[in-house]
This record gives sequence, structure tokens and C-alpha cells, in this order.
Amino acid sequence: MTEPLLSLTSLTKAYPGVVANSDVSLSIAAGEVHALLGENGAGKSTLVKMIYGLVKPDSGQMRMNGQNYAPAEPRAARAAGVGMVFQHFSLFDAMSVAENIALGMENAPKLSALSAQISAVSETYGLPLSPDRIVGDLSAGERQRVEIIRCLLQEPKLLIMDEPTSVLTPQEVDILFKTLRKLSAEGTAILYISHKLEEIRTLCDSATILRLGKVVGHCTPRETTASEMAEMMVGKLLQAPTRAGQTAGDVVLGLTGLSAPAPNAFGMSLKEISLELRAGEVLGIGGVAGNGQDELLAALSGERPVAQGMISYKGEDIGPLGPTARRQRGLLSAPEERMGHAAAPDMTLTENAMLTGAAREGLEKRGFLDWPAATRFAERIIERFDVRTPGPTAAARSLSGGNLQKFVIGREVLQKPDVFVVNQPTWGVDASAAAAIRQALLDLAQNGAALVVISQDLDELMEISDRFAALNEGRLSVPRPAQGITVEEIGLMMGGAHGMEVAHV
Repeated sequence: MTEPLLSLTSLTKAYPGVVANSDVSLSIAAGEVHALLGENGAGKSTLVKMIYGLVKPDSGQMRMNGQNYAPAEPRAARAAGVGMVFQHFSLFDAMSVAENIALGMENAPKLSALSAQISAVSETYGLPLSPDRIVGDLSAGERQRVEIIRCLLQEPKLLIMDEPTSVLTPQEVDILFKTLRKLSAEGTAILYISHKLEEIRTLCDSATILRLGKVVGHCTPRETTASEMAEMMVGKLLQAPTRAGQTAGDVVLGLTGLSAPAPNAFGMSLKEISLELRAGEVLGIGGVAGNGQDELLAALSGERPVAQGMISYKGEDIGPLGPTARRQRGLLSAPEERMGHAAAPDMTLTENAMLTGAAREGLEKRGFLDWPAATRFAERIIERFDVRTPGPTAAARSLSGGNLQKFVIGREVLQKPDVFVVNQPTWGVDASAAAAIRQALLDLAQNGAALVVISQDLDELMEISDRFAALNEGRLSVPRPAQGITVEEIGLMMGGAHGMEVAHV
């Protein structure tokens, strides 16, 4: 047998209080698409950071092309042929595609020559992209292409991809998979991290499963069901979210001709959005990132004023009210950006629990904050939503992305909202946590709450929604029953296909 392109032998990395990776071994052959699976906190991020030179292992060995491999920094990893496309894009909105790509290169050529290279790679790998376009004008899928092309220009032998389809439409996923298959056929190895197990089964040749920092198994995804892989990841059988049938109640939230200007040069204005939401109902809203999701949540939460139109909550015009007054009435929200928006990074979990829970959880008395009560509230969140953390005194930034997401969602759910607006509720969380969050949302609806769930995970929306609508360029399509609608139809609606029914006043 030929030697693998990359082999890891007994890699171990520990941080104070936690062993992130323990004796991890795996190998990847040239041209292989290898999945790295595991629930949040399993050690996936630490492992790929060691491969990419961002973290130094405490012990163990890495070999690349038969040679010892120990990159001291990402630049050394790139020089050895390792490229990485991160889940969170590192791009400057005000700069062009070519300028952004130049910033990520060690010895970038002149922009004219680089633009020609970008166009050539774009055409070769089926990733349509103009080098002169301003990044702030690009969709999420197009921004991802910028990151991929930046990697491809360095001709990587190994390409690491972290949650690459989390913000893509089904049509964009098809384009990405065609590109990855072409790279694989040319001999590029791909290490693929995703919580979408059906995608893993479609794309990947092999998989390594991590649990609590250790390798617990390997499998061939095409020969393994999604439920079997999920069970290997979490060590138990997952139950699909369930909800008893019920009839929607009275209208609790109504939008009439809601319009709002874009918050900045690269934001999206909302254009005459109208809808009604009833008690016990889940309205799923899909859309490609950047089509008004953040702006809609900000308008409903009270973070941003609306230019025209009306927001009615239980018959009251709440348009003039800010977030605190809306929360006191029972309209709660959880934004997409967890670090810095939903949670203050340097504050403890107790302090973050206090930030939004003070009024509804009785965490203040006569102008004084009740810190013991806030600590108990944070502990309830941690226990109920299985947040992996040393305790309520840990800083928000110390949590993995998935665990912080569980904390943020749990903080709002436990306050028992009458209306809950959430953007990307399971973004970046593992299959087990995603199922638990979806069940918590369904339980809220079962108990009479009305939910607006904004998500780019179409399977998620179809699983929990009663009605579905799509945001495109700040306009909302007329909501329609979720049952019977196809993923293809949803993808076309999200992409703004001609003929899409749009709600106007």
C-alpha cells in the first residue's frame, strides 16, 4: 500500500481542565474525501487547528507525504500544501474579490495578473465569480467561493473544510459538491467537517468519529445510515423531535407593510413585509444569508426602528417600544451572531444570563441585581441544555461555538416566551444538540407560544414548521403550508426565482 498523504499518530492536546484530543490517530490518502465527525466539544476544531498550524500538539506525530510535519504557524502549513476554508469567512466587505484574495497570499502578483488567475480557476472549477465585484455585494455562497478560490490558487494537496454548506441554498450545495469531486479526482485530499450527515453520506469516502476527544470509530459513510453515524457520535440512539397535532390559536403577532432602511452600506432594507402569526404556530423563514434575516429579527426584537408599517403584539402597537419593553411583554429573540450579539464574550455565563433574563426571571429587586438567583438561572440553562462548560463562572468566549449556541437558546427558552423569534437556532451544533434544540422549540409551540424560526437549514425548517416563507432581497413571500412543499421549490424561492409569490400591502 502507498503511504497516506497525511497521517496523524497519537496526537494529544490538553487545556486547563479539559483534554481536547487524546491519542488521536487517522490517515488521509491523496484524492480521498474524509469526514471528521463528532458532537460539539468532541475535539474536531482542535484537531484541524493542529493540522493547520494554529495549535501545537502536546504529544504525537504528524507526517505529510512521508515527511515529519509540524507547522509552527498557518503560513508553514500552507507552504506544505494545506489549505483551510473556515466556517466564519475572513473577508473585508468594502474590498473587491481580487483585493481580498491578495491579502491572504504570501507573494501576491499584481491585481491584473491575479484577476486573470481568479477568472481561470473560477471557470475551471465551476465557481462563477468576478474578481472585480465588491465582497459586500456578494451572497454567502459567493463569499465562500472567494475563500475556496484563495485556497485553490495555492494548489493545496489537502483542503480542510469546516461546515461549508451551513449558509448555502440546495443549488449552491450542488455546485460546491461538483467542485470538491473534481478536486478529489485530481488528487486533492479533502478533510470535511459537517453536522449534516446525509451530505456526508453523499460526498465522503470515509469518516473518523470523535467523542470526548478520542477516536471512537471509523466508517464508510455510503454504507452507514445517518442515524448510525449519529449514534456513534453521541454514544446513544437519537430520537427525532416530536409534536402532538394541535390547532393554531389567536393571532399574537401581526406585521403590516413593515419597511426599514438598510442598517449600513452592505445591509438589506426590509420592503413591505406583512404576515400574521398565531399562538402555537411555527413559521419557518428560509433565505440565502444577507437577504434581510438579521434586519427582520432586529425589527421584531426592537433593536432597530422601522420606517413605516405596524408591528402588532396581542393587539398592541409595539413599534415604538424597545427590546426591554418587548421582552417584558413576552416577545423574546435570539440573533444569529452568538458571540458579541447574543452573548458578551468576556462576561461570565451568569452575567450573560442576567443580560436578558433580569426582568422575566426576577433577577433584580428594587434596583439591585440578585446574583445568587442569576447563578441558579445559569445553572438551570447549563443542566437543561447540556452546555459543556466548567460552570456558570466561565466566560462566554471560553465555550465552543456549539455550546455557546445551546446556552443562548436555552436562556431564552427557559424564560417561556409568548412569541420567540430565532435566527439559525442550530447553527454549528451537533446532531444530538440540534435535535434537543428543535424539540425545545416544538415544546414551546405545544405550550402555546408562537415561533418565527429563521434558518438556512431547509431540513430543519421542514421538520418543525407549520408554514414556510422565503426572504429574498428584503421581501417576504406569502407564507404557505410547509407540508407538501419540496426542497427544490424552497431553494428556488430562496434564490428569488421569477414567479415567486411575494407579499405586498
